[in-house]
Amino acid sequence: MIPAHKSILLVEDNPDDEALTLRALKKNRIMNEVVVARDGLEALDYLFGTGSHAGRDIREQPPVVLLDLKLPKIDGLEVLRRLRADPRTRAQPVVILTTSNEHSDLRASYTLHANSYIRKPVDFNEFTETLRSVAHYWLQLNEPPPTLQTN
Repeated sequence: MIPAHKSILLVEDNPDDEALTLRALKKNRIMNEVVVARDGLEALDYLFGTGSHAGRDIREQPPVVLLDLKLPKIDGLEVLRRLRADPRTRAQPVVILTTSNEHSDLRASYTLHANSYIRKPVDFNEFTETLRSVAHYWLQLNEPPPTLQTN
């Protein structure tokens, strides 16, 4: 089981995909808190401690952000652009988790320095295995940037 003291930021506007992701994490016994942002603005507010998340200690960042691309208010690519433009979040690990098959989205994500780009598998068992691998890597194996380390 993955240590539950590290939170995951899931940026997902589709309630079905949100429920599917939470179910897949639970099935894999990943008990980490999952903070859900349902649009790009909410994600930025959480990461920068503004808006509805004003006063949040932004030194405590999630070890990984699971970011959808097609979001209301501010799309995922713009969220990524703003994270990379700010020295406080430039190194924040971001995994694009999307249904997009558009080559332009893939290219833009890596141009903006996404750490990974994963197309959501349609099959639940395959999706569950994908999330198990992602969580295992980012929560157990990966050494986070020094500004994101928490003790």
